[in-house]
Amino acid sequence: MLIGYARVSTEEQETGAQVAALRAAGCERIFHERASGGRWDRPELTRLLDHIRKGDVVVVWKLDRLSRSLKDLLHLMEKIDSAGAGFRSLTEAIDTTTAAGRMMMQMVGVFAEFERAMIRERTMAGLSEARRQGRHPGRRPKLSDRQRDEIRRMVAAGEKTEAEAARLFGVHRSTIGRIMREAGA
Repeated sequence: MLIGYARVSTEEQETGAQVAALRAAGCERIFHERASGGRWDRPELTRLLDHIRKGDVVVVWKLDRLSRSLKDLLHLMEKIDSAGAGFRSLTEAIDTTTAAGRMMMQMVGVFAEFERAMIRERTMAGLSEARRQGRHPGRRPKLSDRQRDEIRRMVAAGEKTEAEAARLFGVHRSTIGRIMREAGA
């Protein structure tokens, strides 16, 4: 069974052109959605994924109607494939029911993996350079050194329990425990 998916991002847009193309391609059932392609909470897409069975083919007018993120697109392709279904994009002429279409999707996957690796390398290089320059990227500590010293003193002297110190300074009890472990107490 050919199952279509049509999506627009805003209330002002219409799925009419997509639906016409999907019907012309032979789709027997079409799921319509008004939601951003970057969102994961798309009920019609979820229904479609629950509906597909072995031998079905999910058809979209264009790849970006399914997802705008390559990572998410590959995740969706994996779900479709694990259901034993195929995928077809009318505009990009990708059809995973053919050997050439499967190869094309695998190439897209290779490029996505390469892109993730490059982003990771650039991020690590940037963090390393920031540390070399004396900057410490990331979230600032919630407690100052003076506050940490006061916590150590109060808990070690028995003036406050770890739980009481946590409430007093507005942090989680595990933070107090970590401060005490660092002090060797």
